[in-house]
Amino acid sequence: MNQKIFCIALSAVLLALSAPVAAQERGKIPRLGFLGPSSASSSPTRIEAFQQGLRDLGYVEGKNIVIEYRWAEGRTERLPDLAAELVSLKPDVLFTSSPQGALAAKKATTTIPIVFVGVGDPVGIGVVASLARPGGNVTGLTNFQVELSGKRLELLRESFPKIASVAVFWNPLNPGNALALKETEAVAQFFGIKLLVREVRSPNDFDGAFQAATSGRAQALLPLPDPIMNTQLRRILDFAAKNRLPAMYATPEFVEAGGLMSYTADLLAMFRRGATYVDKILKGSKPADLPVERPMKFELVINLKTAKQIGVTIEPNVLVRANRVIR
Repeated sequence: MNQKIFCIALSAVLLALSAPVAAQERGKIPRLGFLGPSSASSSPTRIEAFQQGLRDLGYVEGKNIVIEYRWAEGRTERLPDLAAELVSLKPDVLFTSSPQGALAAKKATTTIPIVFVGVGDPVGIGVVASLARPGGNVTGLTNFQVELSGKRLELLRESFPKIASVAVFWNPLNPGNALALKETEAVAQFFGIKLLVREVRSPNDFDGAFQAATSGRAQALLPLPDPIMNTQLRRILDFAAKNRLPAMYATPEFVEAGGLMSYTADLLAMFRRGATYVDKILKGSKPADLPVERPMKFELVINLKTAKQIGVTIEPNVLVRANRVIR
């Protein structure tokens, strides 16, 4: 009987001792703040690539890592408030995927490490001091969107040599877009292409942009990369299809949804790689010591079904360079 009482008492003591230990272990689970410029539904493959990158490194969401998601739904003016909200949760790392998101996160905290992907010119917009030595609490992966904007126009002209005017949609609220537009204008001047430039700051601006492109007799379309383009993907694709406009996009999601062409860095690889940066920081590395990584692979995606539907033929020398062709 005494032995039984002793065992019960011992069990009670062990249980009492284990409770704070368990709580302490729970307290060690890293917390990640995910600041998304658009929506979960507009780029599911990228989110999955990031999550898969974490799983490959041993992180299971809800088990040994907590991820707090905040989405701006294409309204990038909301990013500062969302960033501040995430900072108030005291995450171990902040992760974001746009120039506006990186700037909002940097403004919200100078101490919490920040990892970005999808920032075309992080030095030019003031997110990092240099690619080799980021300094401060921010690092990540650049996608060269500024340089690629000019390359997209060049590929569009190679595909359709008779094009003389191109409608360009851009968001002046995106600091990367100003740099990308400048690059695009330089290429247009070199090839003698007229640009019909139209600002789109909100979804309400697209009808006017479409009308300007139509009245200006644009022969092709080039939307510059921005979260608002992603959230308005269907409207842009429908406009291009209705007017039989060859269009070059900044992400393959447009082509997979029925757009004609896209050229970009391998974004899925970059999102998976972004998880590696998060892992390094969680294990003690400082953002200032992690150089900003450049993309290693670029993808030209072409949708031949769309080409047939709008009645255009892509030059063979461009078609053979495609990494992926949708037939």
